[in-house]
Amino acid sequence: MRWKGTAGMIIYPTLELHNGKCVSLTRGRLEEPVIWHVDPVETARGFAAAGAEWMHVTDINALAGDGDNAELLEEIIRAAGIPVQLGGGFRSRDAVERWIDKGAGRIVIGTMAAHDPDLLRELAKYFPDQIVLAVDVFNGAVMTEGWKSQSAFTPEDYIKAFDDAPLAGIIVTDIDADIEDTDGSLGVITQLAAQTHHPVIARGTVRSADDVSRLKYVPNVAGTLIGRALLSRDVDLEEVLSLAQAAPEPTAEFQ
Repeated sequence: MRWKGTAGMIIYPTLELHNGKCVSLTRGRLEEPVIWHVDPVETARGFAAAGAEWMHVTDINALAGDGDNAELLEEIIRAAGIPVQLGGGFRSRDAVERWIDKGAGRIVIGTMAAHDPDLLRELAKYFPDQIVLAVDVFNGAVMTEGWKSQSAFTPEDYIKAFDDAPLAGIIVTDIDADIEDTDGSLGVITQLAAQTHHPVIARGTVRSADDVSRLKYVPNVAGTLIGRALLSRDVDLEEVLSLAQAAPEPTAEFQ
């Protein structure tokens, strides 16, 4: 009997930066961040030391349109030792190109895709496998402008509209689940993951290692972002990295 691996899931340890500090947003509100007293650069190095293949960083100031954390982001990209998936306020081609030139492994685009879908497609073709679409879902609609504005798009139609773009993946956030203090349902993410050939990265659903175990078996979910649960020590990074690895399956050896 030989062993054959099944596809594992990528854990994206996540930092959200606001005014140079690591934060988490309470119920998505930019004006009420929970501040974590950790060094962002050292925390990024710690993610790599624990064995993470990727990390995700969101610039909350850039998302809100009140400045940015550009110098800190550059330092994290240089110091992390692993590729950085970067999100927060990307609303122009120049910004996307600038940060790819600065070494970002991937760029996450949300609001721009709703306002200028052709530009998203162009960027995806120009930077294949480096553009990620963010789909934030609340009450059955896609939200834009950092969860502030409800669009006219259903998430199903929205995702289908970009089926032909060579995206690196789609981050799906179930805002209903993210803002609740109890375990969120995987229903929204499971449903949307079944309707796209793009790999789906779940956000807002992990509060414990058990949540990672459940996500791992949702078809077409290729990864998950984990931020608050890591910083609050509800989740141990090394443990969930191990849980997310491909599970070996026995296969018969034919002569």
